[in-house]
Amino acid sequence: MQNYYHATRKVDFTAATLTQDISADVAIIGGGITGVSAALHLAERGYSVALLEAQDIGWGASGRNGGQALPGFGCSLHKLRQLTGADTTRRLWDMSVEAVDLLHGQIARFGIPADPVRGYLHAALKERQLRDLHDEQEELAALGAPVGRLLQGADLQAKLPSPRYIAALEDDIAGHIHPYNYTLGLARAAQAAGAKLFAKAAVTKVEPGAKIILHAGGHRVTAAYLLVAGGAYLGGLERGLAGYIMPVGTYIMATEPRDDVPSLIPGNEAVGDLNFVLDYFRRSPDNRMLFGGRVSYSTLPPPSLGASMLRRAVRVFPQLRDARVEYLWGGNVDITVNRAPHFGRLADNILFAHGFSGHGVALTGLAGKLAAETIAGQAERFDLFARIPHAKFPGGPALRTPALLLATSWFRLRDLL
Repeated sequence: MQNYYHATRKVDFTAATLTQDISADVAIIGGGITGVSAALHLAERGYSVALLEAQDIGWGASGRNGGQALPGFGCSLHKLRQLTGADTTRRLWDMSVEAVDLLHGQIARFGIPADPVRGYLHAALKERQLRDLHDEQEELAALGAPVGRLLQGADLQAKLPSPRYIAALEDDIAGHIHPYNYTLGLARAAQAAGAKLFAKAAVTKVEPGAKIILHAGGHRVTAAYLLVAGGAYLGGLERGLAGYIMPVGTYIMATEPRDDVPSLIPGNEAVGDLNFVLDYFRRSPDNRMLFGGRVSYSTLPPPSLGASMLRRAVRVFPQLRDARVEYLWGGNVDITVNRAPHFGRLADNILFAHGFSGHGVALTGLAGKLAAETIAGQAERFDLFARIPHAKFPGGPALRTPALLLATSWFRLRDLL
């Protein structure tokens, strides 16, 4: 089945074809939100930019995700504070809020038809998750951040009339967008600012040095700086990054337009539950239910995926039992061991940003901006992210996926308890 976002594309954008050797101030590997955001911010600072995407712009996670634009990170604020300390966590949180504001600002600035909506519900299925929501309120209060209402009983049913949840925490900063139109809109803006964006230009080799040389499709791209932003699809191109991220498959379905969908989420918030293998869902502008869930640590789609996804949706909203799955798609996201984003340098002139762990719709745009700041000599904010400690997934290339499957079995089981 087709990707709903591709079927509802509204941005006219065509990338260039790499047909000769070129030079630029900055080369970028990866045409997702991180890459195109960096290209835009660098071009607006006067740098010449060559972005190389192996497929099409927005082909990866940036054009396939759930569209949920959240502050914060894939790990909890409590976990982040353990990793970095209270002061750094506060500054990182503030930048994650900036990331959401940047997203909405860019949509308005460039007139991107990304259907932006504010509002999110963090939904709890069981008592221990209700305690987690109380803890989250306390963490937010300690950061001086807005603390949403904790909804239960009639207040919850008014916002989320589902028998599955016992509570939900309101979040007025977060929300949802059409991620593919957003990615293409940023790409169009970057191109208009002077950046050169190339599709079907897979980089097969990187030669580091004072002048970096990238080999792509029989041509060479020479640059003074490089940003590596391939995410889950980087593969083994950069050995220095191998093992720090793991590609994980995740999947989304869209029903037919339905008259009852507006009543299922009357405030039009995006929703995500607190399970390890979470369900996340929202309304589309044409009143479809967009419902995401399931994961595949082998990156192979599960069997009978459409029927399985619809069953998950019906557990949340029994009214959807007669729904039809009209769109079904998926792709890989890049996760880290600690679920915090992974930023850093492979050399003084080679930066990387990846590992958003399912929390990248907003944060990737900021990552591109911070990379541009760093190349322009203002590295403090990028380096704040680079302080987050990271470890490689255990097991090496051959055993990494089986080890991850074993490690996550407990968390999958805990979802059932």
